[in-house]
Parts: sequence; C-alpha cells; structure tokens
Amino acid sequence: MTAVLEPRLPPYAREVISAFLQEHVTAAHAQGCVVGLSGGIDSALVARLAADALGPQRVTGLSLPDARAPAALRKEIAEYATSLGIRFRELPITPIEDAFDQALGSPGDDMVARGNRKARIRMALLYETAHKERLLVTGTGNKSELLLGYFTKYGDGGVDLLPLGDLYKTSIFALGRELGLPKSILDAPPTAGLWEGQTDEQELGFTYAFADRVLLGLERLLHPEEIAEKLGVPLPEVEAVSRRVETFRHKRRPPPIPKLSQRTIGVDWRD
Repeated sequence: MTAVLEPRLPPYAREVISAFLQEHVTAAHAQGCVVGLSGGIDSALVARLAADALGPQRVTGLSLPDARAPAALRKEIAEYATSLGIRFRELPITPIEDAFDQALGSPGDDMVARGNRKARIRMALLYETAHKERLLVTGTGNKSELLLGYFTKYGDGGVDLLPLGDLYKTSIFALGRELGLPKSILDAPPTAGLWEGQTDEQELGFTYAFADRVLLGLERLLHPEEIAEKLGVPLPEVEAVSRRVETFRHKRRPPPIPKLSQRTIGVDWRD
C-alpha cells in the first residue's frame, strides 16, 4: 500500500528548474546566483543545476564553515566546486560568532540558539556577497524541510529563490542520482551541521522516507487517519508529522499585518 503514497521525481524537473533559474536571474537583471555550499546533497544539487542553467561563470559557491567543520569536508566542498567550474570562496564564520558572544553572551548549551545564530550569520554573508556582485541568493531548502519547518527563519530560510522548494527530500536524492552527483554526497546522512553529530532525521524523530509519504498524503488533502491506513502505520506516527506542518506554518508566511485600509499587503494586496 505504501506505493500509493510514494513521491516521484517529475521527469521534467530538471528542465523546469533550469528555466526557473534563467527566468528569475534575467528578470532581476542579476549577474547570476550565489549558493551556500555545506557539503550536503541539497546545496550540491542547487550548485549543479545553477551551473547547468546559467553557466558556471555566473555561479558563486560560498563555503561558510564554523570552527568544528572537519578539514576533510572543507576540502571536499572546494573540490566539488572546482569540478563544477563555478567561482568559489571559503569564509569561516567563527570570528563573527565570537563577536556575537562578546556582544550578546554565549548561548552556552542551547544548541538550537547557537544553530540559528550560525544560520543567520551565513545568510548575512550570502546577501553581502549577492549585493556586491549583483547576484541572487539561491536557497537550498526542499519541500520536506519547508513543510516541516525544518529551517531557520531569516537564516537558511532567508533567500531570493528556492529552486528545490517543490521537490520532496526523497526526490532530491533521485535527481542527484540522475545527475551523477558524487557518491560521498549521495551517501552522507542529511545534516544541517549545526552541532557535532547532528542529523536531520535524528532531530526530527522520523525518516525523510516516512515523512515524505505522509506529506504527500497531506498534499492530496487526505486526513491523517486515511494516511495511516494507506501506509499501514499507527496514527500517532502520522500525527507527529502533520503536527509539525501545522506548528511551523508561521515560517512559511510573511509577517502578519493588521488590516486598516482598503488593500493590505499580504491580505488582499498580493504581488
């Protein structure tokens, strides 16, 4: 029964994303795009798709490691960027983190706060680069992360474009395999790299393979009870996923504005 709710990679995904990138870069009169390279599959895939769509010379990859980033990972990121032929720079964020600690105090053992700070520092560096070089900040978030609220507001969620935003995580892996991304990237456990040993699935409490099936059911407007029946799993497991979608809906919306006039931004004045 699980095949009934199995996300599939659309056969036209690569072509649509390529046209999307070309259209938005042209409309913005931008010189290209900048991508934060983490060593994970999402950023690797975005960099590859952008290089294919725009040409490598119009793509800048930034590696933004913290003090804990393994030397082997930093080397792998640089080598991958070189293999794509894109422009590449590494900007360590530790001095900026230290400045935050001096100004505001250390988050200590609050790993969520520290992780959010890292994500927002990286966002600022990406936008500074984008401004100087007339680029669009091209995000790496996928549909699973967006629906689950698994991103930092005004951190990795602060971008100009989300080319993978309508692809579930399992489809990201499928597209990565189709494009022949390096095995080391395809096999690495998904992680935001916000603290040592952190993985997405461990933090979420369920696998992407399971979550994507539930999310597809919700996309098709099925009730959690129907999804649980189709997947043959206990209802509470489905509800854990659907509850995250509801809890973090604020991350997917612009800041609310009270209505005081004839047309209000975000209410009945939409761009």
